[in-house]
Amino acid sequence: MNLDISVVVPAKDEEESIPELCQWISRVMEAHGFSYEVIFIDDGSTDNTWQQIAAIHEANPNIKGIRFNRNFGKSAALQTGFRAAQGKVVITMDSDLQDSPDEIPALYKMVTDDGFHLVSGWKKKRHDPISKTVPSKFFNYVTRKLSGIPLHDFNCGLKAYQSRVVKNITVYGEMHRYIPVIAKWAGFTKITEKVVEHRERKFGVTKFGLERFINGFLDLISITFVSRFRQKPMHFFGTWGTLSFLVGFLFTCKLFYDKMDAIFISRIPVKRDITAQPIFYLALVALVIGVQLFVTGFLAEMFAMQSLSKRDYLVIDKVGLPETEQRLKLQE
Repeated sequence: MNLDISVVVPAKDEEESIPELCQWISRVMEAHGFSYEVIFIDDGSTDNTWQQIAAIHEANPNIKGIRFNRNFGKSAALQTGFRAAQGKVVITMDSDLQDSPDEIPALYKMVTDDGFHLVSGWKKKRHDPISKTVPSKFFNYVTRKLSGIPLHDFNCGLKAYQSRVVKNITVYGEMHRYIPVIAKWAGFTKITEKVVEHRERKFGVTKFGLERFINGFLDLISITFVSRFRQKPMHFFGTWGTLSFLVGFLFTCKLFYDKMDAIFISRIPVKRDITAQPIFYLALVALVIGVQLFVTGFLAEMFAMQSLSKRDYLVIDKVGLPETEQRLKLQE
């Protein structure tokens, strides 16, 4: 069934927020006449989050759920939800009630009427401690400069996508922060943002930790490299390998030229062997590194031609979704 909207909501230990969030989303959808589904992904919760989802599904079949057997992370949850979504517009939001479902109609309009591939929320006014907001601004600034995408809040959980975007990208590891970057490199370049309401957390505690920023910058380096050179790794490794090999080759030529000049032309007694000179070892290292980079490039090209490796995220339960597969294939 082709629905208007699929709302994908990762959830971990949010049993108190789930009922209110479901009521709020349903109220908005019914008020605007949208056909919809809400897909909760229980990412290894240790409280009664899954029981809440299952109970609400019994009363409202539009509320659906997928349950992981353990915590795989937000990227795995989003990717699983993307695979299951049936709506022509897919909207993601967090389950802690800090994202407002009242933003959904405007986001939907920007995707369907204005033709944007992706609309990212911008929490311009945030209800977070300074220990979170200051690093976040720096993180977003660096990401904006490196990616060339003019967004102020890459990590906002409230986003809207054309269905074909989420069906043709793969989110893995901790790459959910960089979905706009992944989408851009996949050719979905119509990306914009919308100022959205950010509410104070009503229940539970934040899952935020400073280690996220360290991991975030490492992921940014990874996604930048992979996006540019995934299909042409030899362009990267081959370029540096060629430069290193040429430097080593030139050093070697200089050593032999000096040796031959001393013996046959200048007839100056040679005081040191070639191997006793520091430049010899520099030349040797440069040659070896050049060859290694070339070999790495060839191997990377071979891997690029093969299908990407897969890993199963074990789904142990579902409600409101087909039971034909108990394992959803996701890229690691």
